[in-house]
Amino acid sequence: MTISRREFIYKSALLFPALHFSSLFAKTNLQSTLRIGAIGIKGMGWSDLNSILKIANVSCTAISDIDDSVIQDRLKNLKELGQNPKVYKNYKDLLADNEVDAVIIGTPDHWHCLMLVDACKAGKAIYVEKPIGNSIVECNTMLEAKEKYNSIVQVGQWQRSQKHFKDAIDFVHSGQLGKIRLVKAWAYLGWKKRVPKEPDGPVPAGVDYKAWLGPAKTRPFNPNRFHYNFRWYWDYAGGLMTDWGVHLLDYALLGMKVSDPKSIMAAGGKFAYPDDAGDTPDTLTTVYEFDDFNIQWEHATSISGGPYNREHGIAFIGNNGTLVLDRNGWEVIPEMDRMKAVPYQKKVDNGLDLHMENFVEAIRTKNPNILNAPLEVGSHIAKFSQMGNIAYRTGKKIYWEKEKQRFKESEANKLLAAGYHNGYKIPNI
Repeated sequence: MTISRREFIYKSALLFPALHFSSLFAKTNLQSTLRIGAIGIKGMGWSDLNSILKIANVSCTAISDIDDSVIQDRLKNLKELGQNPKVYKNYKDLLADNEVDAVIIGTPDHWHCLMLVDACKAGKAIYVEKPIGNSIVECNTMLEAKEKYNSIVQVGQWQRSQKHFKDAIDFVHSGQLGKIRLVKAWAYLGWKKRVPKEPDGPVPAGVDYKAWLGPAKTRPFNPNRFHYNFRWYWDYAGGLMTDWGVHLLDYALLGMKVSDPKSIMAAGGKFAYPDDAGDTPDTLTTVYEFDDFNIQWEHATSISGGPYNREHGIAFIGNNGTLVLDRNGWEVIPEMDRMKAVPYQKKVDNGLDLHMENFVEAIRTKNPNILNAPLEVGSHIAKFSQMGNIAYRTGKKIYWEKEKQRFKESEANKLLAAGYHNGYKIPNI
């Protein structure tokens, strides 16, 4: 049986996750300045930019955002860091700037595909936030663009660069847990409260709302659909399933060395806040079926007491014991006397900073093979999470046909692509 180059890269990433930095970095020309442009700089886009600027000989030469108030805030922040970037309201002007070597894309999810494809065409190295796309078709399109233009692309799944995550997966792969029959991943976010309904209103001064909407449906401006809260609306994102799911389900797949499920089923709803202004469910359980085990996703807002008394995590449940992993550390809980406990192993590093170092190293060495979270990984887990949302939205158990990149059910296939509006189209690579 032959496999595609794309599948080979993805499976290699499953077997060898979170590779750390070789001596190649020290041998490259560190005297040349790597020039960064950032598109979408309010939330994670700013966190990403702030992190990469900690690295020697990296500077910010350009920023772009549709909100003037955000631009003014970041110009002040960047001045404090000794940076004086050019400002572009239109991201395409930033991509046309020859003084930009690499771009950070930190916009809402519904813009990622268009911007990444344009950045690939412009010859930039790219750091794109997760989830990389807002649909399965977008994820496949982004991969095609990356492959056509041979681009260096790192996805913002920074746990892939963190030591304690790698150590935990190495333990899972050691076989000491025995036969693993179930993997649980969850996000119980007590800090996430109800989004109260608010009336439509005027577009804030300095905001290019038409550009913000882009390919999404044209709607009157509503503050609930704008900064941060956009993630609770299907037009722009996929709720907690794609927001946190891509981080945690990624490690479920890594631990089990698997990729595509046989079937997916999901149930949930707006159980905590039926009158919440958002679209996406505040409570959801999703089950992915594999040959001899299941992966289960759970999320709940306004509740912090998740499984194993952790608000988020991944649990590999084996016959001999259970390994529980989260952003703070990991431990092994034995099943009776079948194995020894492993006491809590705390995190020892900063995942985002290491992830940026890895990205910069790949650019300087011109070696995309050392990326800890290449686009193949980001695309696959974004599609995997989208499958859960599609199962929820159809209300049916659905079956995935890997070779065809589609479902057996026509109703589910209607949700493979995000709707594009306002004259925008999914790029034809």
